[in-house]
Amino acid sequence: MNEIQIKQAKKRADIKAIKFIIALFILYILFSQGNLFMNSVMTPGARFYNAVLAEHFNYIQGLKTALIVPSVWIIKAFGFYAIYNESDVMVVAGPYLRINYSCLGLGVMSFLAAFVLAFPAPWKSTFKMLAIGILTIYVLNVCRIAGLGVLLGFFESQRQNFTYHHEVFNIVVYICIFVMLYIWIKRTTKGIGKGKTEDTIQPKQD
Repeated sequence: MNEIQIKQAKKRADIKAIKFIIALFILYILFSQGNLFMNSVMTPGARFYNAVLAEHFNYIQGLKTALIVPSVWIIKAFGFYAIYNESDVMVVAGPYLRINYSCLGLGVMSFLAAFVLAFPAPWKSTFKMLAIGILTIYVLNVCRIAGLGVLLGFFESQRQNFTYHHEVFNIVVYICIFVMLYIWIKRTTKGIGKGKTEDTIQPKQD
């Protein structure tokens, strides 16, 4: 490549980077604030509460239930008796856990979705990474809720040491997601680069 081609390639790379950053910011704001807005729509007494939407399209409650039910199964598997409702898990002779909006992991899911959708990768790879990432966050969240129920049941005197479990969970999840994104980007860019190289060296057809 001559100097002009190098400058053009660098310019294209800079433009792609700027587009990625802008798209990441816009998508993250849309997803994160959209979820917050929908939480208000689905919550009785909230500013934007809508009874019809809350009854038929309450994915916030659906995610809560999807987290609570398997968590209770795991807690019971460790020998505890637990009862639950739409937002709470009570472990008999153990802790009382309130599953609110901040426990759902929608913030990190919003970041993951924004990053993956903004990154210039093939759609098949994008949706695959999105599905794996969201499933990973969900599984880690179930493990966190179940882990709190079990650990606080076994170590009742140490409950004050679990005050910052939200922060610890967020750190662990973000580390896992960043590692997954690093591997995904490395594989994706390697595949794209390999494809471009093969196209470049392919002999012309007469």
